[in-house]
Amino acid sequence: MRMPDTQKVHLSREHAAELLRAMLLIRRFEERCAALYSAEKIRGFLHLYIGQEANAVGIMQALGPEDAVVATYREHGHALARGLPPSEVMAEMFGKATGSSRGRGGSMHIFDAKRRFYGGNAIVGGGLPLAVGLALADKMQKRCRVTCCFFGEGAAAEGEFHESLNLAALWKLPVLFVCENNRYAMGTAIERSESVIEIATHARSYGIGAETVDGMDVVAVECAARKATDEIRAGGGPRFLENRTYRFRAHSMFDAELYRSKSEVEEWKKKDPIVLFSHWAEATGLLAAGRQEEIEAGIMRDIEGAVAHAEQAPWEPVADLLSDVYTPASGGPTS
Repeated sequence: MRMPDTQKVHLSREHAAELLRAMLLIRRFEERCAALYSAEKIRGFLHLYIGQEANAVGIMQALGPEDAVVATYREHGHALARGLPPSEVMAEMFGKATGSSRGRGGSMHIFDAKRRFYGGNAIVGGGLPLAVGLALADKMQKRCRVTCCFFGEGAAAEGEFHESLNLAALWKLPVLFVCENNRYAMGTAIERSESVIEIATHARSYGIGAETVDGMDVVAVECAARKATDEIRAGGGPRFLENRTYRFRAHSMFDAELYRSKSEVEEWKKKDPIVLFSHWAEATGLLAAGRQEEIEAGIMRDIEGAVAHAEQAPWEPVADLLSDVYTPASGGPTS
């Protein structure tokens, strides 16, 4: 993988450490979640982001607190990179009342309105029209905001993908579309599902400026995101990034992973975004010797604290189970 050109990319030591910390937090948090799932502490579905950390972390560097984020069901990394506390995310994984969605969403429906993190959406491509709606509202209210929408390349086969891109281009909406192309969607190689395998080409066909990015390089992702969001904020309409990435784990914990070879996975692990970035940062003097170990130690304390919080947190009271649920008898939400 081509590492960032130090003549073009100027990172401070503090920023390099923060990029590494954010990626390591996602990686270690999800590794802990996988163990907790095997111990049946986390139930339901679990889709891990391991290997794709550079995408969420790089993109979030270009977004401010006033911007909106719409994610997929593989969204733990997006949520953590957006700044949701690990304790709230872990409690949600456990289904506890102190979770970010009060324990009602679980792994696939993490939500935080105050941080403008609008899911966690379990339907493939389901977040795309939501992002268009959020961006339309901002444009109508003349608010200088960006809505960032993450989705996998599998969404390109869905009708709402094309409908959303068309409307965003037609109305010049402030949307950053981010396709995390991990090549296999749920379990089908992109060559077997798409006649045009460069997803950015679909965006260009709607007149949207699109770029293909090395999704295993956090600095490349950040640079592309900053350029795209600057253009959006300047009134240029939507932009599209196709981040070429790879998930190191199976689609979900239930996936037998028969659609790709172990040797292919091992080859991609040589492009691990965390390992390559940390080596590059150390080689360029951005990361001091031993700094990664210090960062990791702090992260592990935070994660174990999050697990302890989730273990001790209460379940939602049975009496509250009908709150915020639409019931025809009452004509609307019960609270």
